[in-house]
Amino acid sequence: MSDGIRAGAAIQLLSPEGERVSNTHYDISLGDAELRDLYRDMVLVRRIDTEATALQRQGELGLWASSLGQEAAQVGSARCLRPGDFAFPTYREHGVTWSRGIKPLEFLAMFRGVTNGGWDPIERGCAIYTIVIGNQALHGAGYAMGIQLDDSDDAVIAYFGDGATDEGDVNEAFVFGSVFNAPVVFFCQNNQWAISQPRERRSRAPIHERAAGFGFPGVLVDGNDILAVMAVTREALDRARTGGGPTLVEAYTYRMAAHTTSDDPTRYRRAEELEIWRLRDPIERLKVFLARQGIADRHYFDQIEQEADELAVHVRDGVRSMPEPEATSMFDHVYAESHTLLEEQRRHLHEYEASFVPGGSA
Repeated sequence: MSDGIRAGAAIQLLSPEGERVSNTHYDISLGDAELRDLYRDMVLVRRIDTEATALQRQGELGLWASSLGQEAAQVGSARCLRPGDFAFPTYREHGVTWSRGIKPLEFLAMFRGVTNGGWDPIERGCAIYTIVIGNQALHGAGYAMGIQLDDSDDAVIAYFGDGATDEGDVNEAFVFGSVFNAPVVFFCQNNQWAISQPRERRSRAPIHERAAGFGFPGVLVDGNDILAVMAVTREALDRARTGGGPTLVEAYTYRMAAHTTSDDPTRYRRAEELEIWRLRDPIERLKVFLARQGIADRHYFDQIEQEADELAVHVRDGVRSMPEPEATSMFDHVYAESHTLLEEQRRHLHEYEASFVPGGSA
């Protein structure tokens, strides 16, 4: 199960060299403006990621989970969602939240430690970031079952990494999704590493092949090929919303940065491996295709870089100027309605804070 065998078996519509690849089953037709927008999305998402990493190193963020190298899997899949669909991300899906219209400062606020969420999930059709590994897969399956009861034609996509497939929550979500024929797409970004553990040390079977054991199809797609990701995800979402049930999509990609900013990947993976994957960069792949097809020129690429520079300034200034929340605000959104125990805890914290103020009462 070498890298070459796995990568070669994946659905692909755009080669690493930026050449269009034909596929007898999966295909997609996009206008020039749509293709340019996909490139713009990936470039801006990567710039946010770069700035966030720097901000964490400067002590402005408590932690950051990079999405470097996974932009095509995230943007490509999320751009297939309709307004009424719902996404359940992990803590790394910055391309998904961006594609759902969530502003960078809204998802950066959580890593700054000034909010417990950052946005209204119902308004945006996107749950807040989930830190518990694999937990969001159950949330997605349950939400999809609710959609089914509402007799809606909306669909759900639940994101997780290859490491999360070892968790009970993900496998339980597969069971519920399958048995209830729920309109959910399970989207696994196989970025090769579950922190410091490579995929081959955790399972002999390819991830997408696990779906057969639960009674629904699994598809392996080149996760660095945004066109293939979109083609596969669209079909899976259409299948879900028309009563076909779940699909497991394994997007074969690579985590080009550290697991988080608290991790040192040089301790467990070789530099040669990273260099191989740099040649499969999803942004450069699409850029070459756009240039060769005459869809975008140097002026356009320079314009996007300028926009990325302006976004970087906005992110830096915005993060540093985020107001510190009141400590008691941690109790505001725990329950939808007032709760006696919670109010008692709020009162105790207020009294504790008051004890440090000159003239305050304990």
